[in-house]
Amino acid sequence: QVQLVESGGGLVQAGGSLRLSCTASGRTFSRYAMAWFRQAPGKERELVADISWSGDVTNYADSVKGRFTISRDNAKNTVYLQMNSLKPEDTAVYSCAVQIRVGYYDYWGQGTQVTVSS
Repeated sequence: QVQLVESGGGLVQAGGSLRLSCTASGRTFSRYAMAWFRQAPGKERELVADISWSGDVTNYADSVKGRFTISRDNAKNTVYLQMNSLKPEDTAVYSCAVQIRVGYYDYWGQGTQVTVSS
């Protein structure tokens, strides 16, 4: 059974940092792109960052460029999201996903809450 489990969320003051982790089990995802999404209350889910299978190519939403860094450790089947200079508008549930088929995210984690206080 394929499972993605996120961790590292929590409550932090504005300007602080958090590091999210997403570990996959049940299948090796080292050959697939992965991504972090977030969804705030009353808003649509948005793509925060994605990373190629090798880790060489990364993309970021404009709202997080320069503050967030996505990385992966294929030996550990884990993808990370380092979040610095956090803002209250970063408050959301953050979920990781794996892209098996081109254009689709086939597997999702349950999400971890990130709350940034002002």
